[in-house]
Amino acid sequence: MNLVVDIGNSLVKAAVFQETEMLVKTIFPMSDFSEKILEIRNSYPKTGAAILSSVIKEVKDEVSLLQENFYFLQLSSNLALPFKNCYATPDTLGKDRIALVAAAVAGFPYKNVLVIDAGTCITFDFKNKKEEYLGGAISPGLEMRFKALHKFTANLPLLSAEGNVKMIGDSTKSSILSGVINGITAEIDGTINAYSSKYEDLTVIFTGGDQQILSMRLKNSIFANSNFLLEGLNHILEFNKNQ
Repeated sequence: MNLVVDIGNSLVKAAVFQETEMLVKTIFPMSDFSEKILEIRNSYPKTGAAILSSVIKEVKDEVSLLQENFYFLQLSSNLALPFKNCYATPDTLGKDRIALVAAAVAGFPYKNVLVIDAGTCITFDFKNKKEEYLGGAISPGLEMRFKALHKFTANLPLLSAEGNVKMIGDSTKSSILSGVINGITAEIDGTINAYSSKYEDLTVIFTGGDQQILSMRLKNSIFANSNFLLEGLNHILEFNKNQ
């Protein structure tokens, strides 16, 4: 069994895998890290290996805990990866993007795959049917766009995403919602169309915290998977165990 841990800016996601099957997933604040990891170890004593991905640089205590209890790997561009990384600056490639591409390789081998992750930023990552990662794009996410409109203007209010969004906003609030949400939807659909016109039989995966808000509005066909990053971390761990 494998333990995969993803430390984000505010929360930690952890999951236990039996080969490719996710047995349990939990989300908790960073302050509960030791308690939750030891709880998982005690509940799943056959868990022998762990991998950590973190956007936070100072994780010495968390790394030490995992090293003490598991065969341990920390995700970086220096690990053996199940794809050829053609990114011009591999050391700057986000760990979340590495994991997402690994999940694309595991779930859709030898296919053209575009992975869209709608989180703090919206990232687009593409791997071709030769299992080559070519790169993608980074764009502001929903919350970032709402905050930017509020911060960089004198009078616009700070909003958050809502279900009912008009095409033509008839108030300041509905105009902001239309501009942000319909704008992102058009951006994503346009990007998918651009990739589809260049790469045949394109598979599109949509994941991330804002996936549910946005996916229902897209015109293009997608596969929604909220656990795609965790699946990618598990695949990287398995890949390195077999080296």
